[in-house]
Amino acid sequence: MRIYVKVVSKSSRNKIEKTTEGEYKVWVTAPPVNGQANEVVIKVLAGYFKVSQSCVEIVGGKTAKIKIVDILL
Repeated sequence: MRIYVKVVSKSSRNKIEKTTEGEYKVWVTAPPVNGQANEVVIKVLAGYFKVSQSCVEIVGGKTAKIKIVDILL
């Protein structure tokens, strides 16, 4: 499954919200430095979809706020 994720880094807590079909907004506490925010995004998405972190892959937008993510269900 491919989804689009808008990331808000340096938030007060980790949170996910579905905005439309196939689009999500994710707030993470980590800063966007050296991939730290991406790691937390993967962790939050894995918990939300109840899959392991290895089943979540950022395939586009690794350095952008809007990311394309593949999730193996």
